Amino acid sequence: MCIEDEPDLLGDIGEELTAAGYSPVLAANGVEALREMETLVPDLIMCDITMPRLGGRELLKILRTQRPDLADVPFIFLTALGEREDVIGAKLAGVDDYLVKPVDYDLMLASIDARLGQVARIRSKFDADVASTWQALKTLSAGDAVWNSAAAHALNFLALGIVFLDGDHQVVFANEAAQVFSIEADGLSVDGQIQLRERATAKQMYSAIAEATEASQNGAEFVSGVAVGGVADVHDMLVLICSLPGAMPTGKGVPVAVAFLSDLAHRPHLSRDLIASLFSLTPTEAEIALELTQGHRRETIAERLGISNTTVAFHMRNLFVKTDTNRQADLVAKILVGVGALSLPKGLEKPQEGSSD
Repeated sequence: MCIEDEPDLLGDIGEELTAAGYSPVLAANGVEALREMETLVPDLIMCDITMPRLGGRELLKILRTQRPDLADVPFIFLTALGEREDVIGAKLAGVDDYLVKPVDYDLMLASIDARLGQVARIRSKFDADVASTWQALKTLSAGDAVWNSAAAHALNFLALGIVFLDGDHQVVFANEAAQVFSIEADGLSVDGQIQLRERATAKQMYSAIAEATEASQNGAEFVSGVAVGGVADVHDMLVLICSLPGAMPTGKGVPVAVAFLSDLAHRPHLSRDLIASLFSLTPTEAEIALELTQGHRRETIAERLGISNTTVAFHMRNLFVKTDTNRQADLVAKILVGVGALSLPKGLEKPQEGSSD
């Protein structure tokens, strides 16, 4: 995205970017840019400083304080203000790069390429981590691996509890985060079965597990969230129950459902902005994704967000494309895996240098 109030210069920059293989989005000021960013996530923002209505400094401040979902999008100032103090002030304000007019197009393209390359390297590392963990999850859910295999061990690096259940509702596998929850939480256990001390919530969870088991037997999809209050150091926890893909047979040791356990003490706060940043989603897509991770159905999401079922379905299609999934349960699982990959489970963190552990 390029933001510049001089029409001729904006047009020239757009032509240069197009010739270099980019698809530029052009805006005449910060207000227009913010309007565009309601429905798109730019790969990079190049912005003039002095503009009518909303200038570059003000736009940068808004994005840095109000749009954390765009925190990894490089922001470059393109301006006639080339004094040393101007550059230092811009850097302190959080700008990633600084180009001075008149525009040196070769330098501009080199700077853009370098910043996008840096983002790509970071994104590639994250995608690789999520992909390997996601593959482990799919491999184990298909029942084709030994539960003490490398695939199972990969799930132990998530700050997200993962519990596979068979048709008898018995625990087939629980990763280390789930076991940590079970040790620390008052009233939660993953020993043999997922058990909760609070009866009303336990009844709701067992009902969800039974529905997930039946859905798996029929090759259907099921996702349901159960809010559990006052466990794990008095933090609320969400238990999300999902059926596994395919018409799975019931039987001892054959996984047919998976439960995801998460709470604020053991993972980064699951927010719309975090999801948007991790998967390059628009604010509306991220809002719908967040609702899905809380176990809400599409009709409920439409009602809660004040939009139509058709609009929800449209954004769902985009979510499937951007997360490379085709089932709601897989979409939810991949988002949770992505967030869980950001940190180690509590109690499993690596000791700091100089630690006596």
